[in-house]
Amino acid sequence: MVYDWVLAFTQEFDLVWRRRWSLLTVLYVCVRCAGVLYSVVYILANLPDSITDLDCMILYFMQIWIPVVVNAMLGVIMIIRIYAMYQRSKKILIFLSVVLLTCTIATGIMTGIGNIRASAEDVILSGNRMCLSTGSELNQEIFVPTLIWEVIALFLAAWIVIKHVRELRQSPTGSIARDCFMALMRSHVPYFVGFVAMTCFNLGTLSPTLDTTTVGSGIYYGIFQIAQFVQMFVLGPRLVLSIREYHAKLVFDSDEGTGMSTLAFQERVHASTSSGSV
Repeated sequence: MVYDWVLAFTQEFDLVWRRRWSLLTVLYVCVRCAGVLYSVVYILANLPDSITDLDCMILYFMQIWIPVVVNAMLGVIMIIRIYAMYQRSKKILIFLSVVLLTCTIATGIMTGIGNIRASAEDVILSGNRMCLSTGSELNQEIFVPTLIWEVIALFLAAWIVIKHVRELRQSPTGSIARDCFMALMRSHVPYFVGFVAMTCFNLGTLSPTLDTTTVGSGIYYGIFQIAQFVQMFVLGPRLVLSIREYHAKLVFDSDEGTGMSTLAFQERVHASTSSGSV
């Protein structure tokens, strides 16, 4: 995650920190900061150091709840993208908001129920002191509502892209809009694939053949954690960076400074000349 942050620092500085702050900017910064916090929590929970049982419990609950909050923020980012793609349709906005709220509430309830009797304590493993936490098997299934949300979001995004590409195929003035739709999907699809991979690994932890004491199981859990970090804290922020980068390139390449104001695609799709951006 830090490696990706370093690679994107110049891009982030130009496209985020130097721009006027908006809801997307706040969400982007929150996701980035949550990634740092989540990383620190994972490191502290696995350090061979002496900490109290209370500290273990706090770290455990932070590991459980941070993904719930981050996925909700990423869902809001996705709503803004799809809302713009559907020409600011209030019906789409209401539908997406209701679906995301329902899935987030379901995830929160499952997380709460799955950790009512959760416990975490400082134990000694192989001569090292570290946190050992236990929770309900329901913890491995809490991403199912979020998966439902992601499938719906991908379907709506793909549908509008296919629809508009067909309409604009014969239009010589529609190349900018087509390129923009493709730029949206190029960041949307990897994010969705990353989420599916993470969810599959998460559900795989329900297998009774996984023994936490074996090397193979340790590797499996390690891959799952990497997939989770990549999906939330690498591919997630790039949902914002990708479209801002496209807008900046569009403005730079145009002699007249043609821009794409807030991704509001009109019925006949043309690039606006305003200087606003997402």
